[in-house]
Amino acid sequence: MKNIIITGSLLVTSLLFAQQKELSKTQKDSIESLNEVIITTDAIIGSKFKAKNKAGSTYFISPKELKTFNYDDVSRILRTVPGVTIQEEDGFGLRPNIGMRGTSPNRSEKITLMEDGILIAPAPYSAPAAYYFPTVNRMQSFEILKGGSQIQYGPYTTGGAMNMVSTQIPNRFSGRVIASIGSFNTKKTYVNIGDEHKNFGYVLEYNNRNSDGFKKIDNSSKNTGFQGNDYVAKFRINTDADAKIYQSLTAKIQYSEDLANETYLGLTDADYAENPFRRYIGSSEDYIETEHKQIMLTHLIKPFQNFSITTKAYKNDFARNWYKLDALKLGASKVSINNILTNPTIYNAEYRAVTAADNTSDNALLVKANNRVYEAKGIQTVANYTFETGKAKHDIDFGIRYHEDFEDRFQWVDGYAIQNGVMNRTSNGTPGTDANAIVKAEAIAAHILYNLNIDKFTFTPGIRYEDIKLNSLNYGTKDVARAGTTLATANNKTNVWIPGMGILYKINDDYNIFTSVHKGFSPPGVKAGEDAESSLNTEMGFRFHKNALQGEIIGYYNNFSNLQGSDSMSGGGAGTGDLFNAGEAIVKGIEVLATYEVINNQAKGFKIPVTVSYTLTNTELKNNFNSTIWGTVESGDEIPYIAKNQLAITTAFETEKFNFALSGKYVDAFRTEAGVGTIPANNRVASNFIIDFSAKYHLTNNISLMGNIINLLDKEYAVSRVPAGLRPGQPFGINFGIMAQL
Repeated sequence: MKNIIITGSLLVTSLLFAQQKELSKTQKDSIESLNEVIITTDAIIGSKFKAKNKAGSTYFISPKELKTFNYDDVSRILRTVPGVTIQEEDGFGLRPNIGMRGTSPNRSEKITLMEDGILIAPAPYSAPAAYYFPTVNRMQSFEILKGGSQIQYGPYTTGGAMNMVSTQIPNRFSGRVIASIGSFNTKKTYVNIGDEHKNFGYVLEYNNRNSDGFKKIDNSSKNTGFQGNDYVAKFRINTDADAKIYQSLTAKIQYSEDLANETYLGLTDADYAENPFRRYIGSSEDYIETEHKQIMLTHLIKPFQNFSITTKAYKNDFARNWYKLDALKLGASKVSINNILTNPTIYNAEYRAVTAADNTSDNALLVKANNRVYEAKGIQTVANYTFETGKAKHDIDFGIRYHEDFEDRFQWVDGYAIQNGVMNRTSNGTPGTDANAIVKAEAIAAHILYNLNIDKFTFTPGIRYEDIKLNSLNYGTKDVARAGTTLATANNKTNVWIPGMGILYKINDDYNIFTSVHKGFSPPGVKAGEDAESSLNTEMGFRFHKNALQGEIIGYYNNFSNLQGSDSMSGGGAGTGDLFNAGEAIVKGIEVLATYEVINNQAKGFKIPVTVSYTLTNTELKNNFNSTIWGTVESGDEIPYIAKNQLAITTAFETEKFNFALSGKYVDAFRTEAGVGTIPANNRVASNFIIDFSAKYHLTNNISLMGNIINLLDKEYAVSRVPAGLRPGQPFGINFGIMAQL
């Protein structure tokens, strides 16, 4: 018998609550395969069952799956999702780089990121680079949509969308404490407590993470780790469950602060080969400090049966200062750190200075304060109506969103010198003298999605509309008071219809096939000539579930009329943020996911499931052009930073009392500049295969011991050559912890 765990608080019916109260008596991990259902206004899929019956590629990571490895790095959480590209950077997943179906993974700026159904990037339209990413171990589930299934969610509809569902208000008094300690003096503490009464519910959360890091700075005792705190409170008031018109109002308040001694400065090939965990003294002053605030109100009303209206008003504030070495100036001209590490022979004097091999004069090292403030706010309403006519079942979803956001750059550069292996500040820059500009966006988005089920067929036509206005105010580096004496402005606007259509045919209870076609879109830049990204995307898939084997095979083909890139420092560019048009391109691939229960012996109380995920991605650029990011591009070249082959294998041994799990991920070698054929050594990031291990032992129904090992075989592997130079993945790390719950 399969169980259904109802997690969330919509008070849909008294029956659901009765089911939940019975199930919550045994909340520890079960040997039974759970069809976990997330019933909440914050979810957009809600269960694996719904994901497998979508007329488009959809993936649901359930609470049970998240508990297996207890990851707090989304790069590892997503490793089994086919079609997803992860570019690691700091080894802990603090600022992940996520791409889908050939989109650039840099700062996850080409996918639609959401938390609880609202846009969560700092400024999704005006500056989408996700320098803020939610603390993932407070998430209850992850929902990934690709292909035609993402048409409701924008503005980025090319690769895919991801929604993170945060911890929901429980239906009874409950709490949880998770504490762990591990390698690199890494400590994690998570606490939540919540309750629900007839007309009121709440949940409170605290999350702390800190580590000394696994890299070592030359001639310095400073750690290379991070520390962060995250606080969340949710409160809900509601009518009686059986009220004629049910309503609820939920308030969510979130605050987080983080400090990481992280750098953009990597290593040359030679230095990486000698010690991949080294950091040059020139990076000793680098750090990023962030602060994030969120307020969200969610109102749900059910005027009558089968009809609901959900309205969310939100405001996200984000401030960050990434203080980091940007360039060296030993003579008349300055040289960027990327050029120094790419060409240490040509820029040997600068290389010797940044590694403290030579002393420097004052102000030779230029450390930039990339100080920026972001705001995103808006209101969105989604109405859903379901009804039946004869044998036909109808599900209509229509919504509208008004959104504003901005990015405010107010940056400066400080001067430093290195003397006798020590880096000291020699001048203080004036805020606003490096970058002094505001980019604003105003957008209205609307969608209609019609889900029609007739016998074995499901038809899902839909259309999305985006009306976007962008405005730039560049005050210039000499007008720090922003009087407007040298103000330069730029404006751009676009409106676009984004249609899509999906068809699913249910062969029987064990098999279905589906296909979808939709328009891919990414917003334009603020400057003239920075066109929107546009593509025609198609996919076809086959899903199966027969006895102990289940899975899916999907093929897709994305035909770009204009592929869009961006000039960012995190991507190895100059950091202007300007977009560039790469012209026509083709991205196509195959995604395979299969789970087989080798053993499922309920009588003896154990099972062994094995899951395999494979992604094949082929890319081809169709135009010739020059780029500071991708190099000299010729027709036929491959898009950088997209591995052709990815393979993930996960297996577990599960019993009522304990379980063990192994997870391995292979990532093919990939190029860092556009090209074709053999990848040149200086533009290559080598392939890797990394294995993680986890274990859990239930002392009682309420207390469990747990542990995990990251990089079990202690492989040394490079993850990237950007922002500047080679950087390593996390080495062998072991963590032990305890979980107690009410």
